[in-house]
Order: sequence, then C-alpha cells, then structure tokens
Amino acid sequence: MSDPRWHVSSAVVTVADGAWQEVRRLVEALDGVEVHGGDDTRLIVTIEGTSTGQLGDKLTEINLMDGVLAANMVFEHAEEPEETTCHST
Repeated sequence: MSDPRWHVSSAVVTVADGAWQEVRRLVEALDGVEVHGGDDTRLIVTIEGTSTGQLGDKLTEINLMDGVLAANMVFEHAEEPEETTCHST
C-alpha cells in the first residue's frame, strides 16, 4: 500500500474587529495549521494534510469559528510521496 499524497494550501482568514487575538489562538491550536502573519483584520495561514477533502474540512472548521468573517483558500499544492527503490546486489 502506498503512502497518501501530501497536500498543502494557503488561506486568508478575515477576522471581525476585536476578534483577531482569539481567532489566532484558535487557529494555531488546530493540527496541520500554521499562522504565518497578517494584520489587524486578516491572518495568513497554511494547512497541511493528506487530501483535498482534509484541507477543505479544516478550512470549513476555521470558517465556522466565532469572529471569523471568511476563510478563503488561495493556493493548493499536492505531491506524491517519494518513492524509494531498493536494489539488491
């Protein structure tokens, strides 16, 4: 059985006035999600997982958080797992 593909996406999370700190704390607590920056109204995040569906589920979870106005995927990339070849002599 082969390893699953690796997926990563970037997203912009738009946050309500006064909710930035709490939303950042909640987003940073999610597995596979990392905050890379932002400003008073937005967070820039990456989401990693093994399928497009997994990324979408995480983005939906962020969208449903109190204080989040919108969470939009900007980019997605997927890679096959590295194949290793064993040679016997």
